[in-house]
Amino acid sequence: MNNRQNQTNINWYPGHMAKTRRLIQEKFHLIDVVYELVDARIPYSSKIKDIYNLILDKPKIVIMTKKDLCDINVTMNWVKYYENLGAKVLMVDLNDPEDFKKIIDLTKELTQSIQEKREEKRMKPKEIHALVIGIPNVGKSTLINKMVGKHVVNVGNKPGITQHLKWLKTPYNILLLDTPGILWPKLSEEKVALNLAATSSIKEEILPIDEVAGHILKMLAEYYPDILKERYHVSNVDDIEEVYEIIGKNIGAIKHGEVNYDKVSKKIVNDMKMEYIKGVTFDR
Repeated sequence: MNNRQNQTNINWYPGHMAKTRRLIQEKFHLIDVVYELVDARIPYSSKIKDIYNLILDKPKIVIMTKKDLCDINVTMNWVKYYENLGAKVLMVDLNDPEDFKKIIDLTKELTQSIQEKREEKRMKPKEIHALVIGIPNVGKSTLINKMVGKHVVNVGNKPGITQHLKWLKTPYNILLLDTPGILWPKLSEEKVALNLAATSSIKEEILPIDEVAGHILKMLAEYYPDILKERYHVSNVDDIEEVYEIIGKNIGAIKHGEVNYDKVSKKIVNDMKMEYIKGVTFDR
């Protein structure tokens, strides 16, 4: 396995991401509320670092998605952390109707003053303009399809599906502005980059797959040894070659006594991608 320094200078900022930032700034005067989505398994790593420069002082809901996949107790510490910074935070499973209703209710609460001013002027309620923003693969498409009530944007567990800004009507008197997933220009913290790769938020080619797989194993060993033992039949990852040999035997990735390291790495990364590994939060 490769050893790397704590700093990495991965640049992954495709042209459409730079364009997205520019288009958001052009439309920003129309926005009433911002939905900022983050992955509940990596509530720090999946946050857009310069988000406040982009959305300024607009009312904002931090929506922590994939509640069903995270370690609730650990992620709750992040909920409290962001709430202490003044954010409104909801930890949700977007497929749970009760959790989904919380988003609609909080949106109405945050935009109540807008509607009250209109009511005073005897104007009809405003269709609230909500900006949906977040890095790739945090559930933006799932949220939008739920709110619109039909399949209007593609959902996939690989980054970069949405390519353009578009307004979408919902039955909740909320108009959504969908955005492509945005990543900051430089991923300077190695652990952040590895967390993003482990949860399919950056393309698989960006980091060597053995490093991503090794990171997943190390996080499981450090924080979730029971999951490590149950899934891979190993108790620690002190000898990574031995670990790969054990997993290789279990999945038929050994030929003529040689471990197919690439196949084992892909298996580990795929276990995260396919959501076979649950109840984990990698940000601490």
